[in-house]
Amino acid sequence: METRIFTGFMKHPSDFSELDAAISRGEIDPFRIVAILGKTEGNGGRNDFSRDLAVEKSRQVLATHLQQDPAVIEDRVLLSFSGGTEGVTTPHYRVFETRGTFPSAPLYESRLAIGRGRTRQFLPEEVGTMTMVEETAQTIRRILEQARIDPHDVHFVHVKGAIPYEWPPKSPRNSMAYSRGASALGVALALGEVNQHDLNDDMILQDYALYSRCASTSSKPGLSYSDIMVLGNSPWWNGNLVITHTVMQDILDAQSVISLFESFGISSSQLYKEAIAQRIHGVFAKAEADPRQSVRGYRHTMLSDDDIDDTRYARCVVSSILAAITGTPAVYVSTRAEHHGPLGGGPVAVILSIS
Repeated sequence: METRIFTGFMKHPSDFSELDAAISRGEIDPFRIVAILGKTEGNGGRNDFSRDLAVEKSRQVLATHLQQDPAVIEDRVLLSFSGGTEGVTTPHYRVFETRGTFPSAPLYESRLAIGRGRTRQFLPEEVGTMTMVEETAQTIRRILEQARIDPHDVHFVHVKGAIPYEWPPKSPRNSMAYSRGASALGVALALGEVNQHDLNDDMILQDYALYSRCASTSSKPGLSYSDIMVLGNSPWWNGNLVITHTVMQDILDAQSVISLFESFGISSSQLYKEAIAQRIHGVFAKAEADPRQSVRGYRHTMLSDDDIDDTRYARCVVSSILAAITGTPAVYVSTRAEHHGPLGGGPVAVILSIS
């Protein structure tokens, strides 16, 4: 089995002409697409319709090639778009596709592996509770078994978290923040990053000492289930792609990202060069304006600026750091990082070709 990645660039939020052309050329098999993750140029807020526009258009492109009703496309493909391309970030998307079958025996070296699955449908009162944490963890364990990925070899888990429609609103936890936080803790529980006995309803969005180093969770109002994609390395997969991750300890922690590349034998003097940028097939990060309003002992004003939202600041800073290190502005930085890495920091995952 092999994971392949196609990168498309967008002239506007509904521009999937490169995906359409790649499928028409036979470069991508639409029946083997597992997920599409992208960055759109909206504001990333609750009124950011660029994300829904991207989902709708990508769904239509796939429906045309698959000759299926657009309404059922997301049953087979995870479509997830993060708004906000502040600074140098370029609007883009990554198409994850599988080819082939599992070998009869594990291979000598591990390569990029992918799995996808859904939780059951949640009730509004279950969001942001241990029920959501445990169901998320259980679904991830099932994905890992099906994709033949060891939990210790997981480097990135994307969760499009549930927020079931509820009117009139009754459950205060049926919110984007609680959905993200509980989903991240579900990732941490599935991967052994936290212990079950340390988790309970009261610590969610309260005890930020417990977090995942691999999670990247978002939330979708009106979605009744959580849609999950797992990326790791596995000897049951081949190809020339691998994935690794690190955790930025704060919003300025470039050294952790540089050290990640050094673990692949890429020195800091080799970074920024085109040859390295061409080997990068995905950079995914979570960012957050430190709620303590301080970075390395210096006061920051990201949370008190009424003109620019703190999420836009955080995306701009982290994406600029990652673009400067990697030499490519095609970076995926998502904000709001409840239980994603330490306060003010966040996970970073990088997919590289090894040749």
